[in-house]
Amino acid sequence: MNFTEITKLRQSCRSFNAARSVEREKLDMILEAARLSPSACNGQPYHITVCEGEAALKVAKACQGMGMNRFASDAPVMLVISEEAYVKTAAFGSKVKGNDYRSIDIGILSAYITAEACEVGLSTCILGWFDDKTVREICSLSAPVRLVITLGYAKEDDKLREKKRKDMKELVSYIKNQEQ
Repeated sequence: MNFTEITKLRQSCRSFNAARSVEREKLDMILEAARLSPSACNGQPYHITVCEGEAALKVAKACQGMGMNRFASDAPVMLVISEEAYVKTAAFGSKVKGNDYRSIDIGILSAYITAEACEVGLSTCILGWFDDKTVREICSLSAPVRLVITLGYAKEDDKLREKKRKDMKELVSYIKNQEQ
């Protein structure tokens, strides 16, 4: 599958097959893609905690406040992405330029995780709604949790939805400088 095909097939899954576990080989492939994802100064200012079994159920519950993310309990794997310290060069660049490189790096990491999951036939959903304190306690983390990614097989009746995106003219502009 090429990258364009992955972008067309990958979608946020909200209908996981709770009876089907994720094979270790596929999980390892996803984690290797994550390890190789680019980050500012190659600092990788994040940590991935893989939660399975009872830990995954506990994390899923911590993502379900106010009726949100009910589907998460059916995902056999929860990937908890926590924020770690910058390497010195990225910390300096962030301070000088006023840019939050960690958030950018975590976004890139998440894109690599979800793309590789799609490539190996798994589904994902990136969750930003969770109880940080509870997830930290479950995972024994001192650093803030930034995202949780559900991972598993979609139910067979989970059909590909039409993507609703901005029109290219709204999303992209071109600037060409005149030759002097």
